[in-house]
Amino acid sequence: MKRTLFRLAATVAATLALVTVSTAPSQAAVPDRKGWVLYNAPGASTVASGTWPAATTVIPLAPAGRYQVVFPGQAAAGGVVHVTAINTVPHWCQVEAWGVSAADEIVILRCYKAGGFLDPTSFSAFFTSSSGLGAFGPYGYAFSSATGTVLNQYNSSGAANTVTPGPVGQYFVKFPGLVTGGPLDGSLQATAVNSGTGARCKIAKWSSTAAGQDVLVYCFNAAGAFMNTAFTVTYQYKVSLYGASIPPKYFGYVLNMPPVGPPTTNFNSIAGLSANTIVSAGAGLSLVTLPRIGFTPNTVQVTAYGPTPDFCGLNTFWGNFGPGPDIVVRDVNCFTSAGAPSSNGFLVSASSIL
Repeated sequence: MKRTLFRLAATVAATLALVTVSTAPSQAAVPDRKGWVLYNAPGASTVASGTWPAATTVIPLAPAGRYQVVFPGQAAAGGVVHVTAINTVPHWCQVEAWGVSAADEIVILRCYKAGGFLDPTSFSAFFTSSSGLGAFGPYGYAFSSATGTVLNQYNSSGAANTVTPGPVGQYFVKFPGLVTGGPLDGSLQATAVNSGTGARCKIAKWSSTAAGQDVLVYCFNAAGAFMNTAFTVTYQYKVSLYGASIPPKYFGYVLNMPPVGPPTTNFNSIAGLSANTIVSAGAGLSLVTLPRIGFTPNTVQVTAYGPTPDFCGLNTFWGNFGPGPDIVVRDVNCFTSAGAPSSNGFLVSASSIL
């Protein structure tokens, strides 16, 4: 059965084909396609160390705060997109739409400052699409409509992910068959998808059970009130954020609850469990170090964790330093809906092409 993704914004609709998604599994390797970009808004340029493919481009759109990302040669049906705002001032980014244009994957993003006003900012964005049963570990994603309809999904066990809406803005996502030791394993990323208004989604909580992963996603409007919106969510366990492993050899993730979560939520592909560190760097700021995996081009994504409407992003670009090299995130920044610093929990995921 096929479902049509969101129609892309009118400014680019003439150049894009509508995307159709088949839920029938094929035997393609995981992933089918992938791409990520690190965008420097003040310089109006991509940053090579955080961008793959190297020829990926970002075009600012009107009104200011909207962006078109072109991942060359990465066209694929379905998939998911995640994005993290990078700014010392409270900002978040969300997905407006994505689809294919010839051989390229096109993603439209919207970025907001606290208060819900579109505003230019730097960002880190990520796209992947998978099919078949080729993932190296428990891995899956889902793109859900605001009503809980799964528009496209992937599950490395071959099972079908489900989304059940609860009260306004609350969604119960099940990844059946992605079984781990429990009670809390792996990592998650969540991103709002909304073309009309500011929206944020986060991981409220999750549990690893004998049947798979049970995830509660909360979504809010700019004022911090629960709202129904489409969203993407990705689960990973000892694999990269795009579902592959060896290669890539260099990836990791860590949960700050706070404080840092159990060892099974703190994984480093080179240094093992509990190797990644989180250190307070001031009000609402956390210095995160993922040792020995800082090989470029790589990507870092952040999602807020916990039941409040607070949101998180990056203070500035991450660095790849030292003989490791180590990924140094200086810093994850978290804010209340009003833009005040917050000690909110968060999840960080880093993946390299190598």
